[in-house]
Amino acid sequence: MPWRKTEPMEERLKLIADWLNSYTVTELSVIYGVSRKTIYKWIERYNRLGPDGLKEFSRVPFNHPNQTGEEVIDRLVDAKRLHMGWGPEKLLSFLNQRQPEINWPSVCTAEKWLKRHGLVNARRLRQRVPPYSQPFLACDEPNKVWSADYKGQFKTGDGRWCYPLTMTDNMSRYLLTCKGLYSPCYADTRPWFEWAFREFGLPEAIRTDNGTPFAGRGVTGLSRLSVWWIKLGIRPERIESGKPQQNGRHERMHRTLKQDTAKPPKASMDRQQRRFDEFRHEYNYDRPHEALDQKTPASVYEPSHRRFPEKIREPEYDHGVEVRTVRHGGEIGFKSSYYFVSELLAGEKVGLVEAADGKHEIRFGFHPIGMLDVRLGKIVPKSTKV
Repeated sequence: MPWRKTEPMEERLKLIADWLNSYTVTELSVIYGVSRKTIYKWIERYNRLGPDGLKEFSRVPFNHPNQTGEEVIDRLVDAKRLHMGWGPEKLLSFLNQRQPEINWPSVCTAEKWLKRHGLVNARRLRQRVPPYSQPFLACDEPNKVWSADYKGQFKTGDGRWCYPLTMTDNMSRYLLTCKGLYSPCYADTRPWFEWAFREFGLPEAIRTDNGTPFAGRGVTGLSRLSVWWIKLGIRPERIESGKPQQNGRHERMHRTLKQDTAKPPKASMDRQQRRFDEFRHEYNYDRPHEALDQKTPASVYEPSHRRFPEKIREPEYDHGVEVRTVRHGGEIGFKSSYYFVSELLAGEKVGLVEAADGKHEIRFGFHPIGMLDVRLGKIVPKSTKV
């Protein structure tokens, strides 16, 4: 006949029953094969808690030296609710700057507590694309390159279209302006670029897409806005059509802008602009940036030393460059023939630099705008983008 198996709880109940029946501690120690100290422990628990005292207690310590305090968790959760688009690393950098005297938890611990409070949304992993190798200017200094674009238009609560015009400094990620306009036309756009130039100085280049009002459909790709930039000494850089990743820093800012300001849109343009202004201040002065070692854009950016001129100088050309004045119809005369350049340059002077095989590079100031092919009898776009 096999031995009957018993559980520790049953043995303890028997032990207490025998003790209540006047067995001594020494006798119980011999019967149950345990030490007198163990018997005293179970008798004390039984006297204090009754039968429940005979159960095994948890061995987890009541406190831990590295345990995150409730007050710290509450402050972390409150900060997350104010900045729902920020991750734990950005939140901790922000809180450390504001309250360095508090021992904030690690990024992993912060993420754990935010998940427990239902404040972390699962995101679909995005496929990484390689960096673009086009010969754009390097973004290694403030005001070396600005990016500009119109964020996708949307209707405000009163049914009117809002076109957010945005400009950023590529090195520091500083959001120079975010202005809601009723139209993306040249007349509405230029005043805000002039405001930015007067406020922050002139960049060396401005990177945009090929849409209105930044680029034109002609062979030169120029628009009224880009012609003005060139006369100010600013190099226009245009990304390839359908390749927003070539201006990825600006596009990433747009995603955050849309999430924080336009979901849902505000009731009117005035209220929408107030939200844009709040976002711009938060983005520049509060929101740490991973590419800046968790610094804020405002702590890195500084205005340009190139100030906006009150009088624009005409383009100048080196000795040996053949200069032609663009006629009112947009064409130039060269070697007894006329070639159409652009009506936007009517009255302006362009330079022709001999290349090879009967070709001449046409420049407006420092900026190449096309290649004149005498054999074909027309101007063609440059094969290499600048």
